[in-house]
Amino acid sequence: MSEAAAPESPTSPCLFCRMVSREIQADEVQRTPSVLAFRDISPQAPTHVLVVPTEHHRDVAALVGADPGVLGEMARVAASIGERECPGGWRWVFNSGPDAGQSVHHVHGHVLGGRTMAWPPG
Repeated sequence: MSEAAAPESPTSPCLFCRMVSREIQADEVQRTPSVLAFRDISPQAPTHVLVVPTEHHRDVAALVGADPGVLGEMARVAASIGERECPGGWRWVFNSGPDAGQSVHHVHGHVLGGRTMAWPPG
């Protein structure tokens, strides 16, 4: 496995872990003991908030295997943000793995809303 494709460990310089620890500043929307939500720096919709667990898990499958309760907490935070910021409707999307477009390998869900979004996209 090449270094670029090597899985990150909890002690790696993971971008989202650094945001959770406040080593890197994030535009925080909501924080609980197990979840951080912050605005995406390259929003794809008027509301684009990332919801991440405070502990490192590579993707949603790893999180479900390790601590499914945290996924439930992430859902509660995502719903709170979606209902507050996007009363007309919102999405909560996970990209899991590089072929799905996951670019930061710390599980995160995208809360998207604030405009009408067609499905399928395009």
